[in-house]
Amino acid sequence: MMVFGLIALIAGAASALMFASIVSGALISLVLFYLAPLPLMVAAIGWGPLYASLGGIAAAVGLGAIFGLPYCLAFAVTVALPAWWLGHLVLLGRQVASITPDAAVAAPAEPEIEWYPVGRILLWIAGFATLTTLAALLTLGTDADTITGTLRRGLTRILHATDPQATGEADQFIDALVRIAPAAAAVVSMMTLTLNLWLSAKVTATSGRLRRPWPDMKTAELPPMTLAVLCIALAFCFTGGLVAIVAQITTAALMMAYALTGFAVLHTLTLALKSRTFWLGSTYAVVVVFGWPVIAMVILGLADAVFGFRERFLRSRQPPPLPTS
Repeated sequence: MMVFGLIALIAGAASALMFASIVSGALISLVLFYLAPLPLMVAAIGWGPLYASLGGIAAAVGLGAIFGLPYCLAFAVTVALPAWWLGHLVLLGRQVASITPDAAVAAPAEPEIEWYPVGRILLWIAGFATLTTLAALLTLGTDADTITGTLRRGLTRILHATDPQATGEADQFIDALVRIAPAAAAVVSMMTLTLNLWLSAKVTATSGRLRRPWPDMKTAELPPMTLAVLCIALAFCFTGGLVAIVAQITTAALMMAYALTGFAVLHTLTLALKSRTFWLGSTYAVVVVFGWPVIAMVILGLADAVFGFRERFLRSRQPPPLPTS
């Protein structure tokens, strides 16, 4: 029991310190802030979700006692809740009965476990990215005009602090930033949550505490209904008000989920290439350096969801059936 409490408190304290480092204003604190879910995710995957829940509660209470209720709620919604639930999903599995003709005479074997699909975990990450981004924007105001006005004033203050001679073109630049800020925040939240979950799984796998086999990332695919939800969210982007902002956030998060499945498609379609490592490495480098080429991955992920490129490619690589006598 003492070990249980110690692990949970260490994970919670590390996560809380990383989250609270943002108040220092140092550049490195931004990296620590985005990696704040990592200790709790490691605890959840390596020891169990109960460790993450206890550590998250202790960290939220501590932050609330030191910095006030807003920090407590922000940590609980943006860090503790996603870390606990995503860690729970990673370990979620069910036994699958394998029925064979020799089942009656064969020796009893270990039950096969079907683990929670990676694609559904991606969908949950997109949901948390939407929730945390919307929660952050609602701290600026409860309607679209207040939110955009607060964002514009904040960006204007930052711009004029760095360049006091800013002209009218700067105002147009600020207006463009205000329009894309909610979607950009959702993309950042989506990517940081995905990175934290991947890093925590790698840490626990390296330490030997990962209780599920490492999944084949090339098979990751989103549920079919995700495409319908994306189309609906995309349609609401053209309405207006707070509904349009929520739709933009949802669309951006789902687009990034399809971008990640697009990378999975790319890994599958390049299996036959001799210089596969070079092409994959070049693609990742171009996306990381320039950013905008990720649109190609989004298109690839959407095309695979509609046309099933991976299934067709893998079917074409299977050997033909043996002739029957």
